[in-house]
Amino acid sequence: MTAGQRGTVRRLVDAHGRTYAEEAGIRLKDTPQPLYRLLVLAHLLSARISASIAVATARALGEAGLRDPRRMAGADWQERVDALGRGGYRRYDERTATQLGDAAELLTERWGGDLRRLRDEADGDVAEVRRLLQEFPGVGPTGADIFLREAQQVWPGVSPFLDRKALQGAGRLGLPEDPDRLLALAGDTDPAVLAAALVRAAVDKAVADDTLDHAA
Repeated sequence: MTAGQRGTVRRLVDAHGRTYAEEAGIRLKDTPQPLYRLLVLAHLLSARISASIAVATARALGEAGLRDPRRMAGADWQERVDALGRGGYRRYDERTATQLGDAAELLTERWGGDLRRLRDEADGDVAEVRRLLQEFPGVGPTGADIFLREAQQVWPGVSPFLDRKALQGAGRLGLPEDPDRLLALAGDTDPAVLAAALVRAAVDKAVADDTLDHAA
């Protein structure tokens, strides 16, 4: 580890250390509704569509009142399509509207609408939590990683969680692609914030360039 690498991490976190949940207006807590909204956001972010559109769509779904699984499952399919469209999520809107309804029904029926019950079913095994998340329609390995990456902020048992995309961001910045070394460089930075910042560097060249140009 070098002073230059520490400076790179400091600049990255200071300028780009904002979780996607925060950007989407989700005040993340270890309670059912914000965790559900995070699951929906992870679903949206995992598609081949820009993060800004996924975040805007998560906001639009919230503004439409689709903030919990019972409301999502009970909504008319067209209502979900319309909310997705208002967020700009038009490429996958019809399929996603169906998946969101089906996923909400599964969460309600199997875990009483509470993702904490899913976590408890896994009995602290992060790999099992990741597997269970993938049972939701539309949530594959990438979506599960996104959820865990952000949920670690309120699920200490998951933290630290730096997924493949976060490590790609580290590589783009010339940082070690090893979670332990990255965490050491970041000091007391919230791992969720670090992970989000690294992902932003991975998916946005401008973030990486800004970080490298201004690193102390």
